[in-house]
Amino acid sequence: MSPVRARTCHRFRAPIPALAACVLSLVAATGAAQRPAPDAAHAVRAALVQRSLLLDGAAIGDRMVVVGERGHVLLSRDGGASWTQSEVPTRATLTGVTLHGPALGWAVGYDAIILRTRDGGETWQAVHAAPEQERPLLDVWFEDARHGFAVGAYGLFLETRNGGDTWTPRRISDDDPHLNQIAAAPSGPIYIAAEAGRVFRSDDRGQSWRLLASPYHGSFFGALPLDDRRVYVFGLRGRLFRSGDAGATWSAVDTRTDQMLTNAVELANSRILFTGMGGTLLIGAERGDVFEQFRRADRQAIAGALAAGDGSLVIYGEFGVERTTTDRLEAVQ
Repeated sequence: MSPVRARTCHRFRAPIPALAACVLSLVAATGAAQRPAPDAAHAVRAALVQRSLLLDGAAIGDRMVVVGERGHVLLSRDGGASWTQSEVPTRATLTGVTLHGPALGWAVGYDAIILRTRDGGETWQAVHAAPEQERPLLDVWFEDARHGFAVGAYGLFLETRNGGDTWTPRRISDDDPHLNQIAAAPSGPIYIAAEAGRVFRSDDRGQSWRLLASPYHGSFFGALPLDDRRVYVFGLRGRLFRSGDAGATWSAVDTRTDQMLTNAVELANSRILFTGMGGTLLIGAERGDVFEQFRRADRQAIAGALAAGDGSLVIYGEFGVERTTTDRLEAVQ
């Protein structure tokens, strides 16, 4: 979920991904639109890096990683109570990150950069870049230590079978839509949420893809698969849809908001959380139709959230990264 560089913003057909439309001016103003070559600079050590624009996060237990503008990667070993800045060989905006086990992780972003860590997020190495294509990668997903996918703008779709040493281009659709997010339940199908109401599903671990019948024509920015049958998709104007048959049919969920939804995460006790623009948080039961709505007092965009072991939330976005609870947020009646 990244803002588009000011230099190329007119080239993109649709807001990609969810924060693009609303934080583009912020990125340009803070200088994140500068474009050093991926191998020409390291991310600058910044005293206020925890207050920089952060666009995606991943967690395994108390170990958390969040990524964002200027190549910033932040690592926490204590569930988000404290953060350190990692060594990163790029200043390109990073838009997606995933972790696998105690040591491995991958991050993606502008210039089609792909980074890999083998030490739990302390240091990162570039394993792919294609700045000449001017197509950012937006998300990354791995099913194990070797097989994974990276997806992005204009149908950019890459696959690796050797842990990221090499990447092979794939094509999912003839008209090359923006592929905003890739997600899967542990033993279920893989989903890709895309622009113009498109949702793709793979039942064979990514070897073939099917375009599902869509309940909406606006862009989807994410999918939250819960198991092999249940999945949510979400996107523009607070649109949220639920399926109990792996996307064969969909039902709309009334979110009571028109804020763009940016990300989702499973919480404890069979609850789920959606984040959005305007400081929006929606929390509800996996099988429920009613979501409690909360928001930040400053209305700054929330790009996503991670669940801490003590029941608190780690949220990140336009404001940086911070721990919070719903008691500290404004309830929306």
